[in-house]
Amino acid sequence: MSETEKPGETTQFIEKMDAELLGWAHPAERLRAALDHDHFRLHAQPIVALAPPGGVAMAEVLVRLREEEARMLPPGDFLPAFKHYGLIAELDRWVVRSALRKLGEGGGALRRLSVNVSAQTIEEPGFAAFVAMQLRLAALAPACLVIEIDETDALDRRAAAERFAAGMKDIGCQLLLDGFARRSVSFDAFKALGVDYVKVDGTLVRNILRSGSAAAKLKTILRAGAATGVGVIAECVEDGKVLAALRLLKAGYVQGFGVRKPEPIDDLFGS
Repeated sequence: MSETEKPGETTQFIEKMDAELLGWAHPAERLRAALDHDHFRLHAQPIVALAPPGGVAMAEVLVRLREEEARMLPPGDFLPAFKHYGLIAELDRWVVRSALRKLGEGGGALRRLSVNVSAQTIEEPGFAAFVAMQLRLAALAPACLVIEIDETDALDRRAAAERFAAGMKDIGCQLLLDGFARRSVSFDAFKALGVDYVKVDGTLVRNILRSGSAAAKLKTILRAGAATGVGVIAECVEDGKVLAALRLLKAGYVQGFGVRKPEPIDDLFGS
């Protein structure tokens, strides 16, 4: 900040830039209204088991923001604004509450959902109690909910992430470490959080046919998963060749557009 620039002016400038990027006159008010009036729609992308018995093991919950004329904004368009205005933890709660309600009402074979949580939520002490209440309201077993923690958040907020993980395990939910091996293949967070699943970062998965190093890293992760009983999910599987290679490597689970695309959560329950 320059000597002549005031904090209020900086805030106004940022809000102006947000308004131009999002096309909203008052971004903070628009985000608050979206939360208060349920202007979101849930989608989900299946995570498929390769080993017997196969089929959809769970589905990752994704959120879209409903705009005018039925237009749906993808998360990359609005999540940064939620983080900037300190509302992302409230959005996490909305997603958990809505996803569990759908799961409690839904039919079909799908019995487990995974939900991503933000760094703000990881540092929120009351989140485990909130989840426990939502599970009771939906009459669901805690193991039906898998909480995804990003590896970067787990490493950068180690103490908070360990407290958060312990709280979620205490109520019976499962944990998934997302973006695993994005920085390096380190099992520190893997062990400290006591996770049930790791989701291998898509960059590593996409490179297994082009890079011997990437393939070797994935093999190491798969061996560690087998030895510890942790499920390994390969994400960003976009084509049949990568999927075939993952079968040969005996990967446990896969996710990506080459497996199944995201779809409205109601359609998934109806399948």
